[in-house]
Amino acid sequence: MKSSNYYKPTPNKWRKLGDTLLAVSTTITGYSLYADLKWVAGVALALGVLGKFLTNFFSDDSSS
Repeated sequence: MKSSNYYKPTPNKWRKLGDTLLAVSTTITGYSLYADLKWVAGVALALGVLGKFLTNFFSDDSSS
């Protein structure tokens, strides 16, 4: 996983995983705010955004 891979196209498998992480974390964050569990909301939001961001570092090009 190199930083030079960030701007290359993300493979479908990793893009779907990142989108799923973000969607699940958004749902958990929304419910946690409704239930007044702000620490859970903060953790879920941070993990979802971090997961989505990290999936951008994967690329199909294995020769570099």
